[in-house]
Amino acid sequence: MERIEKLRSFIAADSNDLFSRHALAMELVKLGKLDLAVMELEAILILDENYIGSYYHLGKLFEKLSSFDKALHIYEKGISVARHLHKQHELRELQGVLNQLKDELE
Repeated sequence: MERIEKLRSFIAADSNDLFSRHALAMELVKLGKLDLAVMELEAILILDENYIGSYYHLGKLFEKLSSFDKALHIYEKGISVARHLHKQHELRELQGVLNQLKDELE
């Protein structure tokens, strides 16, 4: 909890601190507070839709919450952003999880 409070203090000091928001989301996942983690990751993407790593983690959270349509949408949006930014590694990773989820849903 000390780590979470420290991250929250960083965010309180700078609400645009995307690194701390992402770290907070990952800590919340470890504690099983998935809804709060989703809110943090969504906030990151509202502040900066190019924060590419958040698409993967948000999609995975939606999968854990059985919100498969939301996961598909987030992966597709992340793929679009990765393509636009020429981020080939992230593009392959997102395309991989999208294809895997589509296969599992068939």
